[in-house]
Amino acid sequence: MDITTIFIIIIVGILFYLWMAYNSLITAKLRIGEALSQIDVQLKRRTDLIPNLIETVKGYAKHEKELLEKITNARANLMSAGSTIEKAEANNQLSQTLKSLFAVAENYPNLKANENFLHLQEELTDTENKIAYSRQFCNSNVLDYNTKIQVFPNVLIANIFNFKPTEYFEASEEEKKPVKVSF
Repeated sequence: MDITTIFIIIIVGILFYLWMAYNSLITAKLRIGEALSQIDVQLKRRTDLIPNLIETVKGYAKHEKELLEKITNARANLMSAGSTIEKAEANNQLSQTLKSLFAVAENYPNLKANENFLHLQEELTDTENKIAYSRQFCNSNVLDYNTKIQVFPNVLIANIFNFKPTEYFEASEEEKKPVKVSF
């Protein structure tokens, strides 16, 4: 083999590596977008369930109007949130008001036994679990992406093509507090 052939093989190898590394970074970035979309799907599911829950509770807790209005406002804020940070903040606000709603339910034994309320509560619990899983999945993808853009030699490619670190979808301090459950 002559020097030209060796040089061409080296150049092709480098270009192939650059191509693979770039595609890997793009794939990781797209996975974050897909994971954020899954969070949106679950948040939408929760906002769709809330009006039914509110109507069920209204029949039992007419004097809890202020709480129900807060839940409605929190739901509206979540639906109109644009950025990931706004969605996280609105989600945290809604989570807090839902905790208050379930605390109110403790004062109404008939409500707690109501089949519609129990079904809606189970659906919301299932949705909350799906939101938690979606957040975990999203943050795993963010970790993968952020790691890829910071390790050598990917960091060189990431800098050339202006790949920037992505923020994690984080819970608020209120969400991190223990939830009181009493029967």
